[in-house]
Amino acid sequence: MMWSPPVSLTLLLPFLLLGQAPPSRLQSLGTTQLRLVGPGSRPEEGRLEVLHQGQWGTVCDDNFALQEATVACRQLGFEAALTWAHSAKYGPGEGPIWLDNVRCVGTESSLAQCWSNGWGVSDCSHSEDVGVVCHPQRQRGYFSERVSNALGPQGRRLEEVRLKPILASAKRQSPVTEGAVEVRYEGHWRQVCDQGWTRNNSRVVCGMLGFPSELPVDSNYYRKVWNLKMKDPKSRLKSLTQKNSFWIHRVNCLGTEPHIANCQVQVAPARGKLRPACLGGMHTVVSCVAGPRFRPLKAKPGRKEPRAEEPRVRLRSGAQVGEGRVEVLMNRQWGTVCDHGWNLLSASVLCRQLGFGSAREALFGAQLGQGLGSIHLSEVRCRGYERTLGECPALEGSQNGCRHENDAAVRCNVPNVGFQNQVRLAGGRTPEEGVVEVQVEVNGVQRWGAVCSDHWGLTEAMVACRQLGLGFANHAIKDTWYWQGTPGAGEVVMSGVSCSGTELALQQCQRHGPVHCSHGAGRFSAGVSCTDSAPDLVMNAQLVQETAYLEDRPLSQLYCAHEENCLSQSADHMDWPYGHRRLLRFSSQIYNLGRADFRPKAGRHSWIWHQCHRHYHSIEVFTHYDLLTLNGSKVAEGHKASFCLEDTNCPTGLQRRYACANFGEQGVTVGCWDTYRHDIDCQWVDITDVGPGDYIFQVVVNPKYEVAESDFSNNRMQCRCKYDGHRVWLHSCHTGDSYRADAELSQEQEQRLRNNLI
Repeated sequence: MMWSPPVSLTLLLPFLLLGQAPPSRLQSLGTTQLRLVGPGSRPEEGRLEVLHQGQWGTVCDDNFALQEATVACRQLGFEAALTWAHSAKYGPGEGPIWLDNVRCVGTESSLAQCWSNGWGVSDCSHSEDVGVVCHPQRQRGYFSERVSNALGPQGRRLEEVRLKPILASAKRQSPVTEGAVEVRYEGHWRQVCDQGWTRNNSRVVCGMLGFPSELPVDSNYYRKVWNLKMKDPKSRLKSLTQKNSFWIHRVNCLGTEPHIANCQVQVAPARGKLRPACLGGMHTVVSCVAGPRFRPLKAKPGRKEPRAEEPRVRLRSGAQVGEGRVEVLMNRQWGTVCDHGWNLLSASVLCRQLGFGSAREALFGAQLGQGLGSIHLSEVRCRGYERTLGECPALEGSQNGCRHENDAAVRCNVPNVGFQNQVRLAGGRTPEEGVVEVQVEVNGVQRWGAVCSDHWGLTEAMVACRQLGLGFANHAIKDTWYWQGTPGAGEVVMSGVSCSGTELALQQCQRHGPVHCSHGAGRFSAGVSCTDSAPDLVMNAQLVQETAYLEDRPLSQLYCAHEENCLSQSADHMDWPYGHRRLLRFSSQIYNLGRADFRPKAGRHSWIWHQCHRHYHSIEVFTHYDLLTLNGSKVAEGHKASFCLEDTNCPTGLQRRYACANFGEQGVTVGCWDTYRHDIDCQWVDITDVGPGDYIFQVVVNPKYEVAESDFSNNRMQCRCKYDGHRVWLHSCHTGDSYRADAELSQEQEQRLRNNLI
């Protein structure tokens, strides 16, 4: 068939105003709407398929050439196309043949800017389905698929939605879950006509507002309220409703769209401004269901809540609520998801499963940090209606060469609960630092004031930075005399703050009833320094398991280690230099899988020189090595001061930045690792006084939270340990967050057991 000539701009204009595309021009395609499929195909090659009207279809090979393949590959996130394949080389597809005679110049950023016969206009059969082969190299900076990238010309004008509460009970709720839908169109808020409104539309609106699902609405009741307002002569609503600028005329969604602008939207009636936009109708009312984290707590004495089903998906290392690296639970073990084929549809299914709304961004290339261990899934292909990620077709992560540098992540829409308006920073040199000031109720009146710095630490600072929307805490500051707070807000209004680290706001943390601060306000008010990225240290559990062994080491070779407190207390009473100590030795490899370098908290001016080993200590205790009984009581311990925190090795292409030689800078670069070999001093646990039996061997990195990390849940590594008095076996070594919840003690329980507290 012949290629259709371009349509003039004058013909395009009415279609764009009505939110519809002309037949010879493709509607805007986001990266969500292209994919490569085929038997045994790699992620960079396969049959080219397009999503239109909720259905995947193929592209005919007529006139298809390298420039069209190049545009498709770029849209899929690859640098370029190597070639294309005709005559259904990757197998015939199913469903409609959506596009035929596609013509691109080759410089377009998406197929949306190319020409074709129009949707579904084709004289081809599936034996002519086209395939493409892309260069496997991903585009530089191609890290995410955002809603804004997926919107067409009309979509850029439909900016956001909100619910305007009508009932008094809805106005009191936080977050607002029920009200009239208002859409911001070209900078102005408009209400949406209820004629033709569906539950699918409601689902999309709720998803944008951070809610996983929608509820039916009592439309008869709202109609009565509407009619009363229409009869009120003082109401401005009646005159406003007669103007088309007040309405969005019609919305038609499939229910899977991440944003209302992806739906078919008609702003005004087809006959122009002479016809009222919502004749006989009223504004649309939507009711949403808040996820578990955003529901108000309702205490019901005597009634047991049903036990929540164990989550099979989770997010890790995200700075904000509702964002992070995607991890799934399979075979009782957590693992990551490969970004091959990862898109907004699949990300939205995951977000809703977690109790959030639809996804606003699907992230590629381990942008929120790499995982360690299994890669469970790849090529996840959700249609958008699924309730869980497990219902979506997917491949095993090992099938197509995925690595952790391809770990997928997501940013979900979350409800606005107003917590960000209840905290602020004052006096800092930048907006990311300062004295923490909070708004709390004092004697029935909302007041701003300072936070007492007693017990103020990194977990509390993390919550404050998250509440502020500023990412991770870099430092928790107890002495803020050099920062001037807001006048009138110097009094301490919150004390005894103790956070687990998962709270949405400081107001949700445990704290004193009546305020009690040992040193009052002023220079000792709590402060923070926030950052948008943080390191994340993870121990290589497999290496510990493979390298563990026993050594009976003569005391004559342990003077230096004894001086640095690397032996058990009973060593103090031995007849030096006669005798020996039994040591459980092992190698450890500590990776920085975060997005910022791990640097010691103390500056080099305060590092301590140790003459015995001739090195500087930059952190007092970098790791704890413990041997525990099966119920958690400690029977032996060791510790490793960071005598030399450096990049022992880095992956290919990454330069080592930290080396201890010649009083060099200390730290661990992102992606690199610091190795402590089994044959160096203090790389052991002294088990001389331990009897045979079954134990838990535990290593905790950064145990005192001296340095901020994006994720503290993976700092603990445990192994099962069997000791028969002569030999030792370590098995089942794993990091603290790698198995399902009921297989692990919580961090708080571990802390209590370790300290023998009840």
